[in-house]
Amino acid sequence: QVQLVESGGGLVQAGGSLRLSCAASGRTFNSRPMGWFRQAPGKEREFVAAISWSGRNTYYADSVKGRFTISRDNAKNTVYLQMNSLKPEDTAVYYCAARPSYYSDYGPFDQGYEYDYWGQGTQVTVSS
Repeated sequence: QVQLVESGGGLVQAGGSLRLSCAASGRTFNSRPMGWFRQAPGKEREFVAAISWSGRNTYYADSVKGRFTISRDNAKNTVYLQMNSLKPEDTAVYYCAARPSYYSDYGPFDQGYEYDYWGQGTQVTVSS
């Protein structure tokens, strides 16, 4: 069993930055690829970023590439999403998700159905 708790969301002006954190419980965090997804009002959930179990490989949606950075600290059971140059279209609820254990660094881990645990989400609002 894995529990995921996101934090770090909030209201920020366009061009600003936020760092989301996702703290995971359980002993299997270190072997799980992790991902961030988001869902805006009236839209489907979409992939944002993912990171392999070791942290060696990362993957991004084209819409956030060059602006967002995913990272993980396996000693702290935490995955992060650094978001820079935020735009109003980044406004959404951001969800952290954990895939089943997978000792390969090769993704892209961008499909929601691949993940078996989800956090409750944290709201990010970017004002223009």
